[in-house]
Amino acid sequence: MEKKQTHNLGRIMNTTLLRCVLIITSVLVILPITWVIYTSFKTSAEFLKNPWALPSTLNWQNYANAIDKANMGSYFINSIGVTLGSLILLFILIVPVAYALSRFEFKLNKWIVMLFMAGLFISSNYIVVPIFMILKDLGGLNKLWVLCFVYAATTMPFNTYLLTGFMQGIPKEYEEAAQIDGCGYWGTLFKVIIPMSKPGFVTIGVFAFMSYWNEYIMALTVLKPDKYTLPVGLKNLMEVQKYATDWGAMFAGLVIVMVPTMLFYALVQKRLTSGLSIGGLKG
Repeated sequence: MEKKQTHNLGRIMNTTLLRCVLIITSVLVILPITWVIYTSFKTSAEFLKNPWALPSTLNWQNYANAIDKANMGSYFINSIGVTLGSLILLFILIVPVAYALSRFEFKLNKWIVMLFMAGLFISSNYIVVPIFMILKDLGGLNKLWVLCFVYAATTMPFNTYLLTGFMQGIPKEYEEAAQIDGCGYWGTLFKVIIPMSKPGFVTIGVFAFMSYWNEYIMALTVLKPDKYTLPVGLKNLMEVQKYATDWGAMFAGLVIVMVPTMLFYALVQKRLTSGLSIGGLKG
């Protein structure tokens, strides 16, 4: 009886501790986001008087200033184009590679997988200068479609490795049944493997979307101001203001950058959780 009570007490303490950690973590994440959002409606005078106070009125002019004076609207369109283009290119590249590595056995299979694993340890920030020099020689600077290829290529190792793991978890009986019904390799890929790998596609899509949308260094290096994406455009917002900083417009620009990723995550959150759970079980 005493052992049972001790066990229950320990379980209650563990649960309480876990909940406290989750609450603290949630506050640390939510508080800065909330502060940025309500500060985006404040005037500079209100911000300088008390940065933590709520705005007296909702000053929507801050968003108009961020869009008009700093060209944030154009940067927003550039970010959408680059992000969607990079995602499409990424899936075009990794799907056949992951399919081959997960379903076919050949001599170099393990070596190719190891090569992709090695790519996981190379940050794109380490190869910015070589990429810049290559694009300069090829005339590929200041072109959004070229940046799409750069993003897709630099994120290909991790996402190929991740998608390969999802595809390896699909029982081969489904593939064999499709081949009996007359499907070739490509038919099996599009009719069986891809539909059954949807959780993996959602997981990869979410992480790749956030990576492309928030990327700064590469876009700053290979693009000129007229082609900047949103994260780099925030720098332009600071330069436009110079010494007379419009804090409301600055925080409005931050909200413009944050909102798409927050909305995208909210839309796919359940599928992302499911995909991560399935990936963990298969791993």
